[in-house]
Amino acid sequence: MMLKLLFTLAVLILAALLIRHFFFSFPAQKSADYAAESPEFDIRRAFEGPVEAHGMIYGPDGRVTSRFRAVMTGRFTNEGGVIEEEFEYASGRRQSRAWNIQFGPNGEISSTADDIEGRAEMEQSGNALRMRYRLRLPEDAGGHVLDVTDWIYLMPDGTLLNRSQMRKFGIKVAELFAVMRPMTEPAE
Repeated sequence: MMLKLLFTLAVLILAALLIRHFFFSFPAQKSADYAAESPEFDIRRAFEGPVEAHGMIYGPDGRVTSRFRAVMTGRFTNEGGVIEEEFEYASGRRQSRAWNIQFGPNGEISSTADDIEGRAEMEQSGNALRMRYRLRLPEDAGGHVLDVTDWIYLMPDGTLLNRSQMRKFGIKVAELFAVMRPMTEPAE
């Protein structure tokens, strides 16, 4: 009898955690939640030219595990574009990535990059951009493949706020926060 009660309690706790995760947390956000927000996010305007980012990566316990500065430079046509990213971490490690972006006929946006498995799917709505993709970490960082959800929010002054969560088997293993601003001087 006691074992059955403990099992039922464990199932209820697990169900409550799953409900919280899918309906009341970061993954529960939908693009439609931001449809009425302004200014309107347009990836072409937001990343055209050099953009400087400063950010931090948090581990699963909420502590800062890494800090970085990045310069992103975008170039676009009607069919797509490229956003080149150059990261420099506080540890001195450098990383480069080029997002190869394609625009679909009905407003769809997708992208590929060397360390992305498959395609990143993007959706713009109101002042927000949501990206979902599978990121393959470098070998010196374990080589794991993480499920990433990025939300980038456009502020009225042109500042972009980026919050990302990285998950493995549905469990949050890292979170990123970055502030991005258009550069007024040429990138170094």
